[in-house]
Amino acid sequence: MNALAGGPTRRGAGLAGRLLVAQTLVLLTGVLTAWLIAANVGPTLFHRHLTMANVGATSAQIAHAETAYQSANAISLSLALLAALAVAMAVNAYIARRVGRSVATIAGAASDVAGGHYDIRVPSPGLGAEFDALASGFNQMADRLGSVERTRLRLLADLGHEMRTPVATLEAYLEALEDGVATLDAATAQLLRAQTRRLTRLSEDIAAVSRTEEGQVQLDIRAVSPESVITTAVAQAHEVYETKGVRLVTDITPGLPELSLDPERMGQVLGNLLDNALRHTPTRGTVTISATLSSGTDGVALSVADTGEGIPAEHLTHVFERFYRVDPGRDRAHGGSGIGLAIAKALVEAHGGQLTATSPGTGHGSTFRVLLPRR
Repeated sequence: MNALAGGPTRRGAGLAGRLLVAQTLVLLTGVLTAWLIAANVGPTLFHRHLTMANVGATSAQIAHAETAYQSANAISLSLALLAALAVAMAVNAYIARRVGRSVATIAGAASDVAGGHYDIRVPSPGLGAEFDALASGFNQMADRLGSVERTRLRLLADLGHEMRTPVATLEAYLEALEDGVATLDAATAQLLRAQTRRLTRLSEDIAAVSRTEEGQVQLDIRAVSPESVITTAVAQAHEVYETKGVRLVTDITPGLPELSLDPERMGQVLGNLLDNALRHTPTRGTVTISATLSSGTDGVALSVADTGEGIPAEHLTHVFERFYRVDPGRDRAHGGSGIGLAIAKALVEAHGGQLTATSPGTGHGSTFRVLLPRR
């Protein structure tokens, strides 16, 4: 019963009530101060001026004039203070109610967000730029949390999907070996190793993208020419491109300035982009890796463009998310771990650069562009 009885009291003593009480105390203090000063200072000054001006022939006349002054002063001051107090109290009550209602709305929305309802949005209270900024910031936070939650759920689902196939394969072959149905020959051992390598690659990729996104990657920054980075990446990818029958072309603008970067990490970025382009480019297609001066800046742009499947417009903003697949039906055994582009983006940003993706649409290829600042 005490807890129930205390509930309304606590709600009544909220921000609006406290603000109204505080403003009322300030107003009452101001009214009392004005009244005391007028009552004590005014008559004394009036009497002094009467004496200096020789007004009134007798003390009774002087007393009558002072009494008239005090009465007129008290009536006019009282009316003025009461009117001002009434208006000020009305304004204070209105402002306190508006502020309290806005804060209560944000508090309620925060509780909903804490409960997992990320679709909650707070309307602009119309109380000034500060409150509008608060509402806008809250809405952006809720939207971001919703996006993170959706990514988390998709990440967990994709992790389960990623691990299910190799684990099921390993379990099936182990049971077959235990039952004597299968023998541990070279082909079986190779298949088991392939599945364990797939799990190892998945764990390494997840660890790598987590370290890069959290800024825990150590970069060995040095002055490097863009041409040397591209040449190394092309040399490492040449064999797999030749095996698939995809032509790999380089286009490097002469006289490019040196860049301050980690050549190994940037080679990893270009390797991931070349690997991604190869997976999505058919035989007899072409992948072009280029380096040019970035228009409008003093940086250098490294690009990997292919003539492959292309990316629909609605997928372009998501291609750098972990495990995101433009084609949900693609087998990850042939489509990569789904983390390579996320790793590449995080490494580029660790260098102070930007990684973007563009595509005219399905069937028209795609271009991944790394913009690196000149330091």
